[in-house]
Amino acid sequence: MKRYNQLLASAIALPMLAVIPTGAALACASCGCSLNSDWSAQGLSSTAGWSLDLRYDYLNQNQLRSGTGSISPAAAAAAVNTQTNAAAEVEQYTRNNYLTATVDYNNGNSWGLSVIVPYIDRAHGTLGAGSDGYTFNATNGAYVSSASGLGDVRLLGRFFGFSEQKNFGVQLGIKLPTGQKSQFSNGGNFQAVDPGLQLGTGTTDLIAGAYYFDNLSADWEYFTQGSIQTALNSSTMAAGSYKPGNSLNLSLGLRYQGLESIIPTLQLNARYAKADSGLAADTYATGGKLVYLTPGAIVPLTDKVSAYANLQLPIYENVNGIQLAPKYVFSVGARFAF
Repeated sequence: MKRYNQLLASAIALPMLAVIPTGAALACASCGCSLNSDWSAQGLSSTAGWSLDLRYDYLNQNQLRSGTGSISPAAAAAAVNTQTNAAAEVEQYTRNNYLTATVDYNNGNSWGLSVIVPYIDRAHGTLGAGSDGYTFNATNGAYVSSASGLGDVRLLGRFFGFSEQKNFGVQLGIKLPTGQKSQFSNGGNFQAVDPGLQLGTGTTDLIAGAYYFDNLSADWEYFTQGSIQTALNSSTMAAGSYKPGNSLNLSLGLRYQGLESIIPTLQLNARYAKADSGLAADTYATGGKLVYLTPGAIVPLTDKVSAYANLQLPIYENVNGIQLAPKYVFSVGARFAF
C-alpha cells in the first residue's frame, strides 16, 4: 500500500501540471535556463533549517534559429515578419551571465519558503530590420546594449505534508517587478531595448508547481518537477504595453549515490513558452518549445557544503519566428546549510 500511494502521488502530479494554464518567465523560448537546482524538490535536502544556494549560469545566444533549424544571417534578413509584413530583425548575439542567490527555510515537517534573487549581466547586438544580415547600420535600427543589475525577485513557498515520506509537494509563489525595464541602447542612436532583453519584465507573475521524488534502488534516485508562470498584469515600456507570454517548465532527474566523493546526475529539462503580447512586444520572434539534456555532478565538500555543476545541451528546439539560441548553458554553484 505504501508503494501504491507513492506511485499514485506521482501519477497525480504530472497530469495536474498538464492541465493548468501555462505561465512565463522570460521573453523568448531560447533565452531561459530551465535547469532544476531546487534541492528540496529533488529530495536532496529535507532537514529543518536555513540554507543558501549561490549559482552562476553562462548562456551565450550566438546562433540564429527559425522553427526547428538554424538560419543564416542573409536568409534571416530576407525573411518577412509575419506580424508586421516587414523585413525580419537580424540579431547578432546576446551574452548572459546570471548570478542567483537562493535563501531557503525548511521547517522540517510540512512547509518551506525560498527567496530567489538574480543578478544579471547582459550584452546584446542587433542589425535591426531591413539589413543585409552582416552590416551594422543604425538607420535599420541596429544597436548594441549592455546592462547589469538586479533581476526580478521570486518568492516561492511549498507544502509537503501530504505523507509520512514527505516526497510529494506543491509550490506557489510570485515574481516581483524588481528588475529594471527602461534600458536604452549604448551609443548615439539611443534606442529602447526590446522588452525581452530588459533586466525585468515589469510584471507581477504567479508561479505554481508540484514535485515528486523517490528511490529506484539502493543507489539510484529520481525526481520530477513542473512549474508554470503567468503574468498577472501588463507593464508599460517605452514603446507601449508589454506582457510576457505564459510558460511551462518540466524536469525529470536521475542521480547515482553509489560513489563516495561525487554524485553523477542527469536531467531532462523541457520548456514551453507562448509569444509575448502588447504594443511593445515582439509577437513574431518570442515563444516556442525546447528540450535540454543536462549531465552534471554534485560534490559534497563537508556535511554542510556541496558544490555542483551542470551542462545543458539542447536536443530539440522549435522557436517562433527567428531567434538567437545558445549552443549550451553552463551552470556551477554551491549550497551551504546552516
